[in-house]
Amino acid sequence: MARQLNKLSANEVKNAKGSGKITKLPDGGGLTLVIKGESKYWWLRYRFAGNEKTLSLGCYPQISLADARKARDVAKGLLKDNIDPSAHRKQESTQRVSDGENTFRALCEDWYQQKHSAEVTESHAVRNWRRLEIYTFPQLARRPIRSIQPADILHVLDKIVKKGNVETAHRVKTLISLVFRYAVATSRVDSDVTRDLTGYLPKTQVKHQHALVRPDEVSQLLKDIQAYQGHFATSAALRISPLVFTRPGDTRQMLWEQIDFDKALWELPTTKNGAPLIVPLSRQALAILEEVEPVTKHRSPYVFPNARDAKRPMSNVAIKAALDRMGYGGKMTAHGFRAMARTLLQEELKYPVHLIEMQLAHRVADMHGRAYNRTEFLEDRREMMQAWADYLENLKAARSLTA
Repeated sequence: MARQLNKLSANEVKNAKGSGKITKLPDGGGLTLVIKGESKYWWLRYRFAGNEKTLSLGCYPQISLADARKARDVAKGLLKDNIDPSAHRKQESTQRVSDGENTFRALCEDWYQQKHSAEVTESHAVRNWRRLEIYTFPQLARRPIRSIQPADILHVLDKIVKKGNVETAHRVKTLISLVFRYAVATSRVDSDVTRDLTGYLPKTQVKHQHALVRPDEVSQLLKDIQAYQGHFATSAALRISPLVFTRPGDTRQMLWEQIDFDKALWELPTTKNGAPLIVPLSRQALAILEEVEPVTKHRSPYVFPNARDAKRPMSNVAIKAALDRMGYGGKMTAHGFRAMARTLLQEELKYPVHLIEMQLAHRVADMHGRAYNRTEFLEDRREMMQAWADYLENLKAARSLTA
């Protein structure tokens, strides 16, 4: 015969009084109203793994009779699934604390400080943090990272796409993925939910940086660069750019402490892809640095300091602005020196692609898929960089003779 459930009425619970001793009024199914003095609270007695246990369900009237019965039914459901209600409550409490600590913003900050800022250049890291602030924090910052689903991320990305910023949407999706992968690695979530969004965003249109790659065009460009009469640091940075063909951000943030004149090397601790890079310096590149050294080294850690504040690097638009003033707007950019070098080194000087790609600070793998380190083929690259500088010098001289 089944035991009776729901024995108590709401009025009985409301009017129940204590008698100086602990009074217990059973409602059935293990649910009991316990009265002690002026206090009333709910207990649930149950058996799990052969042991009798008690679970507190809260005080009356904060927890009504109906609420207590619902809690009893939930506990009974857990017991059917062989789950201890007390242990389940502790786990939920722990999870609530964890969720409060592990919000999306908290994970972003942790990922940025512990991983991202150490793997990429400072300017690149700052740009990515700003993207997170602008596009994700308004909707996701306070959300527990475990609660974020693909649909939540789609909502963020759709807003960006609707403004016509498809490329930005792809970048933001990648950043969210990096944060989630960090959270997986640190046991804060079980998986990267952005994986389910593969193929969702519209494809981006490839934007080719303007670059001059014909020898006759490069010859005239070099002559114009030599004749440029702009700010001293900008002019020097402009002259060295085709010789080193590093990323514009790396060039403008070149530090004196990274230059070894004796070894003729520029050593970058990290580049955009997070890897270090060694740039062998040709005689021509060293000559420019030796010209700049007495002018800027005593007042700035940067080889090419900002015109207004020597504690900062040259503006990120300075070289482009100089090229525009020289009449190369829409024809050549600061980044275009890289495309110029890649094309002419391969097509005119016949250097192997892997040497060129390594010097461009692109990740290059050997036959076993392992990335070459920064010292691989250093002497070969040194010879290539000197041959490249000599080639450019000859181009500039040849153009001068025929002008």
